[in-house]
Amino acid sequence: MTVITLVRHGQTDWNMLGRVQGRTDIPLNDTGREQAREAAAALRDGGYAAVAASPLVRAHETAQIIADALGLPAPRLYDGLVERDYGTAEGLTSEDLWARGRQAMGPDAETDEIVATRAVAALRQLAADHAHIDGPIVAVAHGSLIRVLIALASDGEFPRPGERVPNGSQHAFRLDDEGRLSLLSYSAVPIDA
Repeated sequence: MTVITLVRHGQTDWNMLGRVQGRTDIPLNDTGREQAREAAAALRDGGYAAVAASPLVRAHETAQIIADALGLPAPRLYDGLVERDYGTAEGLTSEDLWARGRQAMGPDAETDEIVATRAVAALRQLAADHAHIDGPIVAVAHGSLIRVLIALASDGEFPRPGERVPNGSQHAFRLDDEGRLSLLSYSAVPIDA
């Protein structure tokens, strides 16, 4: 069994503007770097033994800030932890999407099923790669990917309607020896908050 805490990367300028990022490689802004430091402080007493991340710069930088604060080696990168590919919706705002008659994604975006399959495979690989360590692992990823995994691991109980996965939030999962994922803790904030 492996405990993995998924952390959403810190804020970017596109997050602040409400733009769909997906695979577009946008860096953290100063608020995002502060959120990464706050996440590291929240994780400080968790006995973490390793840090991993999506290779997108916003996740990688967040993970490096956390690794440095926890005194851990540089994060190992996993392609399967990248954000959902939103296709032609990337770069658009929520208003743009509503105007086109779509609430969240373009017609060519990755489905939840595809995101879940590749993300769980990445977590299984991460657990196998760190089987020699004793302690939980931090993995920095992206909002949509984390949201999909929360829904999968909670049998759809979470996230509740109107909840989002905030930048810098932490969510703990257990990956059992058969590769099944269960949710241990969940942090969500209502959209209107």
